[in-house]
Amino acid sequence: MKVNKAEIVAVTARADQYPPDNMPEIAFAGRSNVGKSSLLNLLTGRKKLAKISGTPGKTRTINFYEINDRFRIVDLPGYGYAKVSKSESEKWGAMMDEYLQTREGLIVVAQLIDIRHEPTAQDIQMYEYLQYYGLSGLIVATKADKISRNQLQKQMAMIRKKLNADKDDVILPVSALNRTGHEELLSELDECVKYYEKHVR
Repeated sequence: MKVNKAEIVAVTARADQYPPDNMPEIAFAGRSNVGKSSLLNLLTGRKKLAKISGTPGKTRTINFYEINDRFRIVDLPGYGYAKVSKSESEKWGAMMDEYLQTREGLIVVAQLIDIRHEPTAQDIQMYEYLQYYGLSGLIVATKADKISRNQLQKQMAMIRKKLNADKDDVILPVSALNRTGHEELLSELDECVKYYEKHVR
């Protein structure tokens, strides 16, 4: 799939601010600083579509990006940033909960995990949450440029094991810096949308 058109259509903090629930959506979830914004810019070929910050925990809203007038990528707030207050963290959690549990067009949540490190307790908790709601199945291993090719398969196997991921789950290594893996990810997103268009709509 080639992205010919990508635009931000809503920046939201409440459900009443969401765009109409009238097309398939794929959400991106991951720890703060895992590289969600960089990945979004890589996928869409737009350098500044999603704002990249060196400060973790910067995305405090749910951001909706419309792709090719066909589906949306939804950027969820990063989780697990220690310097965020407990009340702020709970607020983000409630905001994500509401979106994940009520959005009818949501097909799958791509969970982003830094390929260099073991999934954290929060990563595991998020995976189990997504699995419970039938939204798991796509794991994006970011920052693949930071490890050698020899380590790649080993790290992906470690992520699968630590998450206790389903054998059918897809794990894709991606590097925004080296611009690798995004075509495979776009292809996977395309398959998800096609399935929705054929079986759900």
